[in-house]
Amino acid sequence: MAAVTRLTARNPEFASQLTKLLHVDAAEDDAIESAVAKILQAIRLEGDQALLRYTQQFDRVSAKSVAELEVPRQAWLSALEGLPAEQRQALEAAADRIRAYHERQKQDSWTFTEANGTVLGQQITPLDRVGLYVPGGKAAYPSSVLMNVIPAKVAGVKEVIMVTPTPDGQRNPLVLAAAAIGGVDRVFAVGGAQAVGALAYGTDTIAAVDKIVGPGNAYVASAKRRVFGKVGIDMIAGPSEILVICDGKTPADWIAMDLFSQAEHDELAQAILLCPDAGFLDQVQDAIDRLLPTMPRSDIIATSLKNRGALIQVDSLDEACDISNRIAPEHLEVSVQDPKSLLPKLKHAGAIFMGRHSSESLGDYCAGPNHVLPTSGTARFSSPLGVYDFQKRSSIIDVSAQGAVELGQIARVLATGEGLPAHAQSAAYRIV
Repeated sequence: MAAVTRLTARNPEFASQLTKLLHVDAAEDDAIESAVAKILQAIRLEGDQALLRYTQQFDRVSAKSVAELEVPRQAWLSALEGLPAEQRQALEAAADRIRAYHERQKQDSWTFTEANGTVLGQQITPLDRVGLYVPGGKAAYPSSVLMNVIPAKVAGVKEVIMVTPTPDGQRNPLVLAAAAIGGVDRVFAVGGAQAVGALAYGTDTIAAVDKIVGPGNAYVASAKRRVFGKVGIDMIAGPSEILVICDGKTPADWIAMDLFSQAEHDELAQAILLCPDAGFLDQVQDAIDRLLPTMPRSDIIATSLKNRGALIQVDSLDEACDISNRIAPEHLEVSVQDPKSLLPKLKHAGAIFMGRHSSESLGDYCAGPNHVLPTSGTARFSSPLGVYDFQKRSSIIDVSAQGAVELGQIARVLATGEGLPAHAQSAAYRIV
């Protein structure tokens, strides 16, 4: 039997209970931070030499140069050709849907002209080069490759460099196939903090990028934090999360499996169900107990549900929406008869899955919207990865002669008030 915390929103202690449930110990591991700082410093000072040394040490490869660690394009194409037909078709179908969705996110430059002839506007330009980190070894995340590279390419990024570790020289064919389908430009068999450093600082072989995206372990996350500012990053992702709001009418097995879909990621993943029907919560608990033994990752799921999962009885679906907004979950399933009626009340979530047939797993792979989502409550102020993360905005200011007179008077007064006489005089020169 899987122990899952049972809470009632009506309980006077509920607010503190929920706070405790949501808490994740984010204390930094001093050993990891120290090791990452040392690695990044070595990469910055020694470049290829340090990158090769760390790759030989951690991945146990015999390469004699970083150039040997570049995976030739033919290897990606061979990996793609070698996939079973069903697997290749699934990857290609997912890529098509992801691309079609992200095409709608593209922003265009714009201007407008004022009465005095001054033109103001915004120019949209893509980043030049992006680095994509992809976990290697036993982890195989071809879907993550697609979700990161496709919006970058839709945005117009000229070059996407993918780095992925290959422990003992073992390449993951699914990841390489996804790189071929998604439009990656170069692939290097390097990983860890050293790969992040190479992308951020550049080496003789790997060009420095403008932004680094993609998931990784604690060393990769630490490295991304440390190089932020030198380059952009997507986000520092926390444990996976799912919150389900249900009216008690969806099959209990469906809801139990949806909770499993996040709990199986790791022991710190969080799966929460909000429902006004206590009897339905009992049904879901029964489904969990019955289905859990059939799951290959049952130990991970059980630990996740025990430590961070919850079945919560609420007084109403409106109250469920209020609690959801407080949690600001990564994935939010609205498994009710009329999900559209609740949508205006849901302010904070990475992705909102509407209706009984919209399982979170579809969003992870092929629905189309990006699966790189804000976690740990950061959906209160941040958004899913998208084309806009690979574009930047430049303001356009083209002041006419008459505009210089009008604006110059305003700027002169404000600059004088701020005690910046050169600013005031620069504006005043143009008042003729």
